Amino acid sequence: MKVALATPPFPQSIADALHWVEKLVKEAAGQGAEIICFPESYIPGYPWHEFKLEDRTPEILTAALESVRLFAKENNIAIIIPMDWHLADGIYNLAHVISATGEPLGYQTKNQLDPTEDKLWLPGTKRELFEVNGVKFGITICHEGFRYPESVRWAAMRDAQIVFHPHGTGSDADGPHLTEWGAVSNPYYEKAMMMRALENTIYFASVNYASKYPESATSLIAPDGRLVAWQPYREAGVFVADIDINLATGLLAKRFKPELLA
Repeated sequence: MKVALATPPFPQSIADALHWVEKLVKEAAGQGAEIICFPESYIPGYPWHEFKLEDRTPEILTAALESVRLFAKENNIAIIIPMDWHLADGIYNLAHVISATGEPLGYQTKNQLDPTEDKLWLPGTKRELFEVNGVKFGITICHEGFRYPESVRWAAMRDAQIVFHPHGTGSDADGPHLTEWGAVSNPYYEKAMMMRALENTIYFASVNYASKYPESATSLIAPDGRLVAWQPYREAGVFVADIDINLATGLLAKRFKPELLA
């Protein structure tokens, strides 16, 4: 399977976000990608303090999702689009999965919120599996994928061959100036990506913004913990990479014995 991981800049508006989604979807589809993933809360944009966010009404967000569905259909590519989203009891941080024909396949909520997010969203309560072109995958969003590895193992134990990890680390205001992927002096995030793949024997696809001061790179990690591809720091764009699903056995995840922790 060919997967695409998008690294767009922080959107200046929802219209700007849709511009970047359409642009990177077209680029990915042109390279034969079957699915593309965007960063956490890309529509309307993760609520970092230095950005002014648009009103995220249900009507505005629903219209944006309809546009993304059209992009998927026009380009024959599945899309994972993380958004803020209104459900019956409040607003959630989640990722919609859209098929290559533009049909909704469901969504995954962010269930483990960072403590700073408790006033922004409600935490989800369910985990979901998805399938595109015969490849099963899960989704874990930012904090929960970095600090709650159970969210990845859950999918791997149920035959997911890849877990997508939309996240948002860094800032356009200040922060470290990273130059080498996985360097000892880097924040721990890229090391965590390697472990999520290695400890489960599956692919791990982690997707970040192209901020001025990123604390991690958009990265694709193989089931043996090897870095397959990554987007250079601070550089907006998309990369497409092949994954060999035969390598994603989930062996280590499926050997886990939860009863021993009871």
